Amino acid sequence: MDRSPNILVLAVDSLRADHLGCYGQAHNTTPVMDEFARSGALFEHFFCPAIPTHPSFTTFYTGQHPIDHNIVSHAGQTALAAAIPTLPELLLAQGYRTCAVDNMGWSRWPWFNRGYERYIDPSRRQKMPLMVSCETLNDSAIDFLRQPRSDPFFLFVHYWDVHTPYLPPEQYRRRFYQGGDPADPANESLAPLFEHPLGKVWQDTWFSWLGGVTDAAYVDALYAGALNYLDEKIGDVLQVLDELQLSEDTLVILYADHGESLTEHGIFYDHHGLYDCCLQVPLLLRWPANIAAGQRRGDWAQHFDLTTTLLSAAGLEADSSMEGRDLLAAEQAGTKKIISVECTWQAKWSLRSADYKFILGREADYYGNPLRELYDLRSDKEEVHNIATEQAAVCAALEEELEGWIRKRLERAGRAQDPVVEQGITLGKRK
Repeated sequence: MDRSPNILVLAVDSLRADHLGCYGQAHNTTPVMDEFARSGALFEHFFCPAIPTHPSFTTFYTGQHPIDHNIVSHAGQTALAAAIPTLPELLLAQGYRTCAVDNMGWSRWPWFNRGYERYIDPSRRQKMPLMVSCETLNDSAIDFLRQPRSDPFFLFVHYWDVHTPYLPPEQYRRRFYQGGDPADPANESLAPLFEHPLGKVWQDTWFSWLGGVTDAAYVDALYAGALNYLDEKIGDVLQVLDELQLSEDTLVILYADHGESLTEHGIFYDHHGLYDCCLQVPLLLRWPANIAAGQRRGDWAQHFDLTTTLLSAAGLEADSSMEGRDLLAAEQAGTKKIISVECTWQAKWSLRSADYKFILGREADYYGNPLRELYDLRSDKEEVHNIATEQAAVCAALEEELEGWIRKRLERAGRAQDPVVEQGITLGKRK
């Protein structure tokens, strides 16, 4: 190639991997994404080093683990250090035309718009910014794609449709619902949610708008319907690339900042809890000029790998502060240890290996979970049987490994206190 590729990043907020057909979902919710996966590379083991959105996107932009860039809380008070370079800034300096269609770069979190020539926020027209639709975002994204230019572009689009409240257009709402009356007063499947502060909010707003929902299966179907709607509209963007003859030389990445708990572990329609329903997310890459179609990659990857990958595609070396690897290179054994953090409704760390998931709480959580959880992923993929007491030696060894890693990273950064403890949870306190 004579020039660097165009780069299009489709970031889907709150998208679980297991709800895509290409990851095993049987309900045909994502035919467009499934075909997209067949035309490029699918990563079967892509994990979040942080949840939810603020720390996750900061990791994508900086190529650093959250313990290094120090953004661990959602909507917290800590700001990204000005000295840390971001991906859009580096691409802009390389000659890219940079544009984001997003709503994260408000004044409190200015690093989300650093390096963008154009930062378009259609959600400003919405009473609830979370409810900006994929069609509205696509209008701005497609307008940018159609503009004539001689330089390569970097376009980042942040979709919200499968983030609560799931409210796809009417024709999608019952498409995957097998029940009868979603407001049946005898159905108490949502009762645990209504005891949670989030549930009380949704009961008065989202569920009220829908006529008084009581059936959890209907809410699950709304999530599937919202995903199906989004899938169709992502197809519109990909079609525009074809029409403009940009597809061959455009690296397209589709990924999620985090997943979603759909009642698992007593967490209803939100993204906290360091379980795989929130940590394991999809990653699809397509670049016909350079990525062979039909790949299913078995190596493990994390969000900071995307930063190095995109810089490499653009002909740039990753900054020395970045720790990711180039996913466009041949499949590698890579790491099989993932250390993740959250600081929202819960203040926790986790260490995931191929065999075990260890979760360490820094304070009691709203749900009354123990401070130490251990799951044998070989026999308990749903992470429902906490064996921390039965396997005390394994638990202790993983805790020592995790604490040692945290301590070394803090020492390297010249900091003393765990950022989860220092910054504190931001979305809810325990009872």
